[in-house]
Amino acid sequence: MSLNIRRWPQTTIAGLFVIVFYCIFTAVSWALYPEPYGPVTHYLSRLGNFDYSPIGAYFYNIGCILTGLALIPFFLSLRPWLTNRKAQVFLLMSGQLFGVLSACALVMIGVFSEDQGTPHMTASSTFFLLNFIVLILINVALLCNTQFIKPIALYGVSINILSLAFELTISGPIVEWFTVFGSLIFVGLISINSFKLSKSTRYEG
Repeated sequence: MSLNIRRWPQTTIAGLFVIVFYCIFTAVSWALYPEPYGPVTHYLSRLGNFDYSPIGAYFYNIGCILTGLALIPFFLSLRPWLTNRKAQVFLLMSGQLFGVLSACALVMIGVFSEDQGTPHMTASSTFFLLNFIVLILINVALLCNTQFIKPIALYGVSINILSLAFELTISGPIVEWFTVFGSLIFVGLISINSFKLSKSTRYEG
């Protein structure tokens, strides 16, 4: 991709911040976790638990807040993908709405850390439920645009199906890790496709 970031579409820039914020802050909080920690034995939110990691928890929770804030412009900037089909417009705008709500839920995960109990569990459950809905709506809506790369939709649907299947069968922390990082990859793929859409639009103009 061109290094002239000022010409990148907002979706691409916001998507980049989403991935960078979450990955960097999670990595730092993991490095500061005082005991052995891993995806098979620990949920991601444990990194933000002040009872277990008094210093590292700050980084994870701030990371969740910043990631959630970056997700808001990411979803709102999907407007260039709209077509003149009313059904597609409805699906995409619904996906944007639920996307913003899921972003707010992620912010709340950072505000209400795991050690706060019920508020955190409510925010976490809300986020994963909305994330499931968003992946469906966004995928179906973008498929109606001829410039959307179809394998990305297949990937998005696969993440949803596999996450649900894993939750019903093996369950545990590894499913959460799979869902979160699988969704981050989806954000990255949409960001790349949006960059290509913007590039082709400039050439046509």
